[in-house]
Order: sequence, then C-alpha cells, then structure tokens
Amino acid sequence: MHVYEDRYPTAATAAFPNPSAPASEYREVQRQLGLERVIVVQPSGYGFDNQCTLEAVAGFGPSARAIVVVKPETPEAELRRLHAMGARGVRYHMLPGGVLPWDGLEASAARIAPLGWHIQLQLDGRALPEYEARLGKLPCDLVIDHNGKFLEPVATDHPGFQVLLRLLASGRCWVKVSAPYETSKIGPPRYEDVGALAKALIKANPERCVWASNWPHPNRKTLPGNAAMLDLLLDWAESDAVRRRMLADNPARLYGFPPAP
Repeated sequence: MHVYEDRYPTAATAAFPNPSAPASEYREVQRQLGLERVIVVQPSGYGFDNQCTLEAVAGFGPSARAIVVVKPETPEAELRRLHAMGARGVRYHMLPGGVLPWDGLEASAARIAPLGWHIQLQLDGRALPEYEARLGKLPCDLVIDHNGKFLEPVATDHPGFQVLLRLLASGRCWVKVSAPYETSKIGPPRYEDVGALAKALIKANPERCVWASNWPHPNRKTLPGNAAMLDLLLDWAESDAVRRRMLADNPARLYGFPPAP
C-alpha cells in the first residue's frame, strides 16, 4: 500500500496529484480486514523523497516494511540506515511518474543484493520479452507488480505472460496478485480478464505469489471496496492453505518477518 500525508509536497515528476491518504486511515482498513503486517511502498508522487514512507513505517512499528526509491549510486552506509528503518527493496516504476531509468537497474540490484533487498518492478507486462534476459540475471530477487500489469489484458499464452511464468519458476522472482481494476476491461466484481492471469500465476507457483491491497487505489475515479479486493482470493486461490501461503507465509520470507504462528 501507499501513504500520502498532506504536509509532504508532490514531486515535480508526479503523473497525477497526490491524494490524501494518511497512515491513520489505513489502520482502519487493517482493522476491517484483519491485517497485521503492512508494506509501505514509496509512491511515484514523492519521487526520491522517502520521508513520508519511512515515517509511516516507523509509526506502524515492527509489523511494517518499506520499499523505497533511491539512486543506484546511494552509499552503502545510507542503504544500511534505510535497512534499519525497515526498507527491504527499491521500486522501479517504469510507467509515467517513475524516476529511476532502466539503465540503472543492474547497478541498483548489485548494490542492494548484500542486504537481501529486492527490486520491485512495475511495467507494462507486454514488454517483458524485451527484458527477460536482463531480469533473469539480476543478483537479487525481483517482485513484479499487479499480475504483471498488462495494460491491455492478455491471454495466458501471450509471450509476455509466459516470460512472467518463467521468471517465477526461476525461484528468484515473485508477483503481486493485486489491483485488477488498474487494467481490466471487464471490470467488477470479478475482473475475469485479469482474474484469469491471477489464477494462472497462483496455480503455477503459489509459493511465489503475494497479495497486496494497493490502498488507497491512487488515481482511480471509482474506488474499489477494500474487502472486495481481499475477497477476490476466494475466487483466485483454490484453498485456504494457498491463501494462507500468499497472505502470511510468503510475505514472511520476502520481507523478513518472523514466521506466522
């Protein structure tokens, strides 16, 4: 999820105005949905200024982790400081509003690998064949957003989706099954076009899938229900055991939480 506090200015590079979505409001979402852990992802609307994200993580406490946006040349001492504050990955947002270019990817990955961090990548999944070789060689784990974020929903035999499956099978890649509303042409309640991709990902590699709320659903005119987004797992995942893996066990491994009881 993302946190937006009104006192922090929107970056000049932002693709849309930052909404008002303070951490205090997400606590109510956690209460409603029964969520204990939280991953605060640096919004593209704040560029390289991670203050809002890190403040939120500090407020949430040990149950929180951060995904930050830092330059590839960031000194090791600064990365270790961020690690102590809960950072566990660097976000590469390859859509409007992103501030890190493709040509810094390998340098970032090499710098963060010793810390056990990962690259979180959002792109149009249709471009994955172009980048498969590069992504497969990264020295750290890779997390791909939103079912691959195919801006035009595709069939499961699409070359880009097949690349995503191969990356997951490598054992170094994860995918977030989340935010189907961002790309679906069918729409609610089940978003069947994107749902078909989520189901295929979960069936192929449930140990490499995690769920995300994507709260506060930024830049959406019509906001989806938070409970409805969680309930999609009843359709996408075939059993309680798989759902538990995605909601508790996999995130514990990926983000360095203690194992769930």
